[in-house]
Amino acid sequence: MIDIEIPELKAKLDAKEDFLFIDVREPFEYAEYNLGAKLIPLGNLLGALNDLEPYKEKEIIIHCRSGARSGNAKNMLAELGYKNVRNVLGGILEWQRLYVNP
Repeated sequence: MIDIEIPELKAKLDAKEDFLFIDVREPFEYAEYNLGAKLIPLGNLLGALNDLEPYKEKEIIIHCRSGARSGNAKNMLAELGYKNVRNVLGGILEWQRLYVNP
C-alpha cells in the first residue's frame, strides 16, 4: 500500500474519484480546517469498523495533521485485512503549505 502525497490527493479530489476519505484528527481540529473527509478520530477507528467493512477491498485514504496518526490508522486497518489503505504524507499541514498559504 503506497502512501499518497498532497498533489496526487488534490488531483483525485478534483476529479471526484471514488474512494473513502477519512480524517482521523479530533473534532476541534476538524472544525478549524478540513478537506471534507469523513471524521473518525483515531481513538474511535476500531469502533467504526462496521461502517468501514464495505470498503475492505476499496481504496481508503486517511489523513491527519501531519501524517503520524493517519500512518497509525493505515497500519491498524492493514493488519485487519484492508487491502488498499493509503496515508496522506504531510497531512493538513502540507496541504495548507501548498494550497492555502503558499
